[in-house]
Amino acid sequence: MNNKPTAPQNHTPDTPSPSDKGLQRRRVLTALATVGGVSSGMAAVPAQKPSTCPAAADDTPHKLVYQLNQADEAYQEAIFNSISALLKKYVDDVTIAVVVWGPGIHLLAKNPKRPVPKLHQQRVRSMAEAYGVRFIACGNTMHTVGWTQADMLDFAEVEEVGAAAIMELQEKGYAYLAW
Repeated sequence: MNNKPTAPQNHTPDTPSPSDKGLQRRRVLTALATVGGVSSGMAAVPAQKPSTCPAAADDTPHKLVYQLNQADEAYQEAIFNSISALLKKYVDDVTIAVVVWGPGIHLLAKNPKRPVPKLHQQRVRSMAEAYGVRFIACGNTMHTVGWTQADMLDFAEVEEVGAAAIMELQEKGYAYLAW
């Protein structure tokens, strides 16, 4: 069984996939942290086209999928803090996905129709680019709002049905955490 993610549109066999890049970045960041400190300023992870939900990007022993479906700042902050704690504890031994739908979808939009703190979008971008955390937008919610992939932040993946993405990830060994 191949557990590699579906290649993004601009991915070639000669370049690492975004998930591989995230894992490589985590290793580099961990090494840098042990010798004196890190700041995040990583390059963007290419956007992925709508597809079936890919499997874990690797053979990490820990896999977790979060549900993020509210616009409330404190709710989102709690999820971000939980993700940060897991990344700190497990470093390269965890793969994390966040499936976003309902009012939470505005977090992944280039031009949200609800207020979204810039800090939240910065944190999400940092988690995606520096640590390989996957942010998956629900296509049904996007359709309801009138958005397409082009309206989403460049690192956001799109799945036709967010709930189905969670189910498929669970089938691939991810633990499910609803807040």
